[in-house]
Parts: sequence; structure tokens; C-alpha cells
Amino acid sequence: MNHRRWLSVLFLLTAANLSTAEVATEAVSYEYNDIELQGYLAIPDGEAVGAVLVVHEWWGMNDYAKMRADMLAELGYVAFAVDMYGKDKTTDSVEQAGAWSSEAAGYRTAYRARALAGLEAFKGTGQIADGMKVAAIGYCFGGTTVTELAYSGADLVGVVSFHGNPKPPLEDDTIHAAILFCHGGADPLVPDESIKAATDGLDAKDVDWQLIRYAGAKHAFSNPKADSYGLAPVGYDEQADKRSWSHMQMFLDEVLAE
Repeated sequence: MNHRRWLSVLFLLTAANLSTAEVATEAVSYEYNDIELQGYLAIPDGEAVGAVLVVHEWWGMNDYAKMRADMLAELGYVAFAVDMYGKDKTTDSVEQAGAWSSEAAGYRTAYRARALAGLEAFKGTGQIADGMKVAAIGYCFGGTTVTELAYSGADLVGVVSFHGNPKPPLEDDTIHAAILFCHGGADPLVPDESIKAATDGLDAKDVDWQLIRYAGAKHAFSNPKADSYGLAPVGYDEQADKRSWSHMQMFLDEVLAE
């Protein structure tokens, strides 16, 4: 399978879960601190070229996260969308999403541990072949989550944060993963100061990082449903969506290469 091929038709879809005939999917139950969680596994047709963890936006592990896992499987990766909140915990409510994300991310040590539980569940599926490299991508809340995974020293070769809001790494963090930040140039929810603080911290640790800004793109620019939330700082940008997905593919091709 040529995993560089462009799946532009998928960008015309909504965030519905639309698996193709080439992708097998299944729900995967796991736990963290007695919280029942349910991830989503997408398996490509044929031998996988790598493994990619997917972390959802602050709305929860919804159809959008599943769609991205399906798209990765179409590119030849085995993908696993983790659940950071709990089985069936999805919402369109800002208040509820804020409460759940604060609960999950309030303490960085526990935040990382919860994300690591998803990575371990992915490994437990038996779909990651011996010697296969693993990367992670995340959106908004999920973008922040994958950077925290990288900071934790998790066994990842690279992470991609789409419109996440990263913090600087902690002094004792050991980071092995390369990091790609895909950031909206008109995102008021992630100020330049936050990005600079994070990248300055990464420079101090000699981490391989990249930052790409998409002019005019708001927060959540990659989600076709973003405009429906009626939030001024949030909006879909088809051009930024396509470009960032292409940039992600180039990054994954590099870090997951044999």
C-alpha cells in the first residue's frame, strides 16, 4: 500500500465513523484507576507500516477521533484511539468538556499515567509487531496529551500535536520522541507565549521539534464540525486541515521508518 497517497475525499466528510472495506475496527476495553475506558482499534488491510496512538479533543472519544484512526489505517498504520475520560463519556457541552478535561489533566503525573494506560492497552491488543515503532497524534486536549506522553519518556518515536496547548517539560523529564506542533496562526486559545515557553523548554533539553503555523487558522482548525459549536475562537479551516495532515504524513514517514 502506498501510505503517502492523499485521501482528500475524507476531508469532505463530517466526523462520522465511516470505516472503509480496507479497515477492520474493534472496541477495546481497559481500565485506569478503576475507571472503565474504551478505546477504538483500526487495523489496516495487509501488513502495518507502523503504529499510531490517537488522542481525542476535549469533547471525548467521539466519532471524530475514530475517523482519524480510520484514516491512519487507510494509510497503512495500525491505529488506536484512546479514551481519556471513561466509556461513553462524550459531549457537545463546553461546561462538561471543561470539567472532564480538568479532571483528567489537573495533575501532570496522573495525566501522563492515564495516557500511558491507553498506550499499554494499545500494546495489549497484539497488533504492534515486534520491533514496530510507535508514534502518537492528538487534537486540542489530545495535542496537549501527546506532548505530555513525550515528556514522560514514553516509548514513542514521535508525536504530533494539532492545535494543542503545550506546557514546558519538567526539569527531570527525559524526552526521546521528536515533536511536531501544528498550530493555527489565529488561535487565541493558544497564545504565542505558551508555544515559546514550551519550545524554549524543549531547546534546553535538545529535543527534535518542529512548529508549523497555518495563517488565519483558528483553534480546532482540523475538525469539520468545529463551526457547529458556535464558539468564536474555534473554526474549521479546510486548507489548514489538509496541509497539517500532509505535514503529519511526512513526519510519520520519517520517524516510523525502518
